[in-house]
Amino acid sequence: MKIAFFCNYLNLHLVALADELYNLLGDDFVFVSTSPLNERFAKGGEDYSIVRKYCLRAFQNEENRQAALKLAQDAGACIFGSQSMEYAVRRAITSKGFAIEGSERWLKRGWWNFLSPRLLLWQWHYHTKFHRLPWYKIGSSAFTAIDDYKLHSYRGREFKWGYFIPEDKDFDVEESLRITSCLEVTPIMWCGRFLTLKHPELPIQMAAKLKAEGYSFHIDYYGDEGGGVRHERVYPRKKLEELIKHLNVEDCVKIHGHYSNKEIQEAMRSHSIFLFTSDRREGWGVVANEAMVNGCCLVGSDEIGSIPYLIKDGVNGCVFKSGSVDSLCQKVKLLLDNPERRMQMSRKGYYDITTLWSPRNAARSLVTLIDDLMGGSEGSIKEGPCSKAELIKL
Repeated sequence: MKIAFFCNYLNLHLVALADELYNLLGDDFVFVSTSPLNERFAKGGEDYSIVRKYCLRAFQNEENRQAALKLAQDAGACIFGSQSMEYAVRRAITSKGFAIEGSERWLKRGWWNFLSPRLLLWQWHYHTKFHRLPWYKIGSSAFTAIDDYKLHSYRGREFKWGYFIPEDKDFDVEESLRITSCLEVTPIMWCGRFLTLKHPELPIQMAAKLKAEGYSFHIDYYGDEGGGVRHERVYPRKKLEELIKHLNVEDCVKIHGHYSNKEIQEAMRSHSIFLFTSDRREGWGVVANEAMVNGCCLVGSDEIGSIPYLIKDGVNGCVFKSGSVDSLCQKVKLLLDNPERRMQMSRKGYYDITTLWSPRNAARSLVTLIDDLMGGSEGSIKEGPCSKAELIKL
C-alpha cells in the first residue's frame, strides 16, 4: 500500500520522520512538497526535498502538480498537513479513500481564530466533504482535540502527534550532565524570538526573586527580535535590557543574540535547565524537543502545545502555570535545591525524547495506526505518538 504525506515543505523538523517512513516503506512512501521552502521558517536548515528520492516537488512544475493530484486520488492512505487543501479535496471528491489530517491547534488565539479564512475554508470542506469519509486527525498540540471538539470536527477520531527530531549518536548525555553538575553557578537557558507570546520577561523577573533569596545561577538568552510572526507582536530587546537593569540582575542575566541552530544545540549541552515560557499561542514548540534531546531539564508552561504530551511534572521535567512568575520560581528552586533529582529528570527526559517521541517510533506508530484504522480497529498504540488524544482544557 502506498502512503503519501502532503505538506508545504520538507524542512529540518520533518526530514527525520520522512526518512524513517521511507526506511520502513521504501518506494511505497512518497512525501509531496506543495510549496517552496520559506526561508523565514527554515531555522538554519535546508530544503531537503531537493536531495530525497522519495520527495515529489509538486510546486516545481505542472507535471509534478498533476502527478501529486493523481497520487492524492490513488494512494492507499494519505496524510494532509500544511498547504495541502487542493490535494485533500481531490481525494475526498474522487476516491473517498482513507486519510489523516495533521495540524497544530486551530484556536491558539481563542475564537478570534475563527475569523481566519484558512480555518473557515477547511471547516467548510470538512463538514461538506470529509466528515462522512474514513478521515482522522493527528494533532501536533495537546489542545488540538479540544479545539476540534468545539468546532464539531473529528470527534472520537483524534490521535496524538507532534514534531520529531533525531538524536545525535555522538552526544554523551551522562558526560554532559557530569560537567554541568560540577559548576558552582547553575547555567539556565532561554531561547527564541523575542515575541510577546514567548514571554521573555518572565525569566528576568524570576532572576530578581531568586537573586534576592541568595540562589547561585546564570541565565543566558539566545535569540533576537527577528522578523516577528504574523499577528504576533515583537517584544523589543531594548525593553528586556531595560528590565534587566531595572531589576538589578545584570550580573546573572545575559542576552547573547542570534545564533545558528547548530550553535544553539551546542549551547543547550552546556546548560542544566531550559526555560520555555510561552503562552497558549505556542502551537507545539520544537525547542522543547531540542532541549530534552540535548540533556537539559525542561521547565515548560502548561499552555504550550507540546508540554502536556512531553512532560510529566517532576518526572522528566517540570510544568509551571503559564504567565506566573511565582510558579516558575517554585519549579526552578526545586531544581536548584535538588541537583541529583534535576539530573534524574534530565536523564528521563532524554530517554523519553529519544525513544517514545523519536522519529523512528513516530514513523512506526503512524504506520501501525493506519493499519489499525483501515482494518477496523480503534488503534492499538497506548502511549505517545498515535495514541488516542484526550480532551485537555486550558
